[in-house]
Amino acid sequence: MCGIAGLVSERADAQTALARMLGSIRHRGPDDIGMWSGGGLLLGHLRLSIVDLTAAGHQPMISNSGNLVLVYNGEIYNSNELREEIGRVDPSYPWRGHSDTEVLLACIERWGVQAALQRCNGMFALALWDKAKRTLTLARDRMGEKPLYFGWPKGRFAFASELKALCTIPDWSPRMHAGAISCVLSLGYVRGAQSAIDGIYRLPPASMLTLNADEFNNTQTLADLSHRIVQYWSLQNFAETGLNESDVGDEDALLSTLSDLLHDAVAMRMTADVPIGAFLSGGIDSSLVTAIMQQHSTQKIQTFCIGFDESSHNEANYARVVAEHIGSEHTDLYLSATHALDLVPRLATIFDEPFADSSQLPTLLVSELARKKVKVVLSGDGGDELFAGYGRYASILQIWKWLNQSSFSARHVFKPALSAMTMASHLLTPFYSKSSQRLERLRERTQFSDIDDLRLSFIAGAGFTHIQSSTFGQAQSQTPRPMNIQSPLRKVLFSDQADYLPDNILHKVDRATMAYSLEARVPLLDHRIVELSWHMRDSALFSDNVGKRPLRKLLRQYVPASLVDRPKQGFAPPITQWLRGPLRDWAETLLSTESLRELPLVDVAEVQRLWRNHLRLRIDAGQVLWNVLMLCSWRSYMKIGRSL
Repeated sequence: MCGIAGLVSERADAQTALARMLGSIRHRGPDDIGMWSGGGLLLGHLRLSIVDLTAAGHQPMISNSGNLVLVYNGEIYNSNELREEIGRVDPSYPWRGHSDTEVLLACIERWGVQAALQRCNGMFALALWDKAKRTLTLARDRMGEKPLYFGWPKGRFAFASELKALCTIPDWSPRMHAGAISCVLSLGYVRGAQSAIDGIYRLPPASMLTLNADEFNNTQTLADLSHRIVQYWSLQNFAETGLNESDVGDEDALLSTLSDLLHDAVAMRMTADVPIGAFLSGGIDSSLVTAIMQQHSTQKIQTFCIGFDESSHNEANYARVVAEHIGSEHTDLYLSATHALDLVPRLATIFDEPFADSSQLPTLLVSELARKKVKVVLSGDGGDELFAGYGRYASILQIWKWLNQSSFSARHVFKPALSAMTMASHLLTPFYSKSSQRLERLRERTQFSDIDDLRLSFIAGAGFTHIQSSTFGQAQSQTPRPMNIQSPLRKVLFSDQADYLPDNILHKVDRATMAYSLEARVPLLDHRIVELSWHMRDSALFSDNVGKRPLRKLLRQYVPASLVDRPKQGFAPPITQWLRGPLRDWAETLLSTESLRELPLVDVAEVQRLWRNHLRLRIDAGQVLWNVLMLCSWRSYMKIGRSL
């Protein structure tokens, strides 16, 4: 895991500008730094040494021919197999070390970028300069585990692993992008290829972009680039192909294949020349990954967990029981409001773009905890999106079924009646009640005619429809809708895999772990497992309002059923309570009129009304208020101007 950056500049201080970019993301690679320049292009690399700790893994790396220059962030897990494949074709290939970077560069030189990436099993973001063709190619892994930003600040091309690095470019005044900010206010994260800053873009997962040198000083928009961004792997194609074949797949055979792939994916991700451990929350996904990991280890693996003093949010006890069953050496730490208050001022710096998933707090702390003992961790992320694990799926499917089965006249009568019931509930219960809030959310959700809009409403917090001075449509238009997928469950899973997974979950994991120079690896997102999941019947994944059935069956081989068949709790802290208590003064400052007026789209009066009602226990607006607070904090830290 590393950090990369590059820019086009012929200024005398170009090296200084690149050094400043790298300095802003030094946490991504504190072990080594390297820079290369040629033809007005500068490439920089920060190394977190994981495989081949010698200078043979130094970057930027130049190919044996001298033609290609590579900066690369990530890991290629099948690099040994690729190395052997090249060796069979060219037994005398002059290897300099055993880093996966060298293998990747050799593969690209032999087969070309696209064919090489299709052979790779890994997570990565890279930039490759071809001296002969004078082209720069950017590429990103299939599921979006590693980030890559690019754009033309001040009219000259630049790229980096994190947005903050681009904001250090001299004589440039970045401004917020209104559509991206709308996403944050509604959902708590930025969706799609447009970043939070106008004119800076995020390369989509599983894609590559090649630019000629004569385009470096020619500013282009996303619309200009839409036909230039090439997918070397397509989630949609595998989803549609898999669904067409799902009716003929044998469930037991698919489960056996899944087990084999999981074992292989975990074993591949345990390759490292440094200490390795695992995040263990006590949930199904992390428990299964950790149990398999322990089977492939000759000694006790290190596992790490964060708990909460509030029992309603705490899974740490389950994690400890799982650790005892599988035999890992377990370390846990309990997160209190005091810990949160210490972390909160740093969140905008760490998460780079405005980001408001409150599980960012425990993810940060468990990363800090793990880094004291290991340099690499495996995590169970991806299981919910691949195998229908979120509790919201049952509610989405139930509402969608009603909306589609009810007659127009029934819906026409029901919606006004629901609005009246909501109003009556507010009048009869002066303080916050679960029933009144549920009625309000149900009323909101019955307005949607598209299942993806319904999905987004479950990600959004209570009150999200009221705090913006413009419509929610801006947040809905950032990513493409699933095509040729008829199953409602699969439509939701596809959208979560294409949107929520890379832009929320993987963004969070990358920034939290990298903040402490810790590499996180995600076995469940091995592309072979992703592809296999689309061959399973809906009922094999989700039935009787219970999801992740394949993972549950596999986990029962390692731990008692009582640890498998229990409600999902998630990993979020009690933000609602903390905002009314120890975080209240911090929130009051950010929710002042002066602070809120610096944000585009925000209805200042409505946000402040929500805050007052939240404090008075009339509503639980914790999630949407956290969205606003994280956005305010980010704007203040980055000193970003409003959108034009």
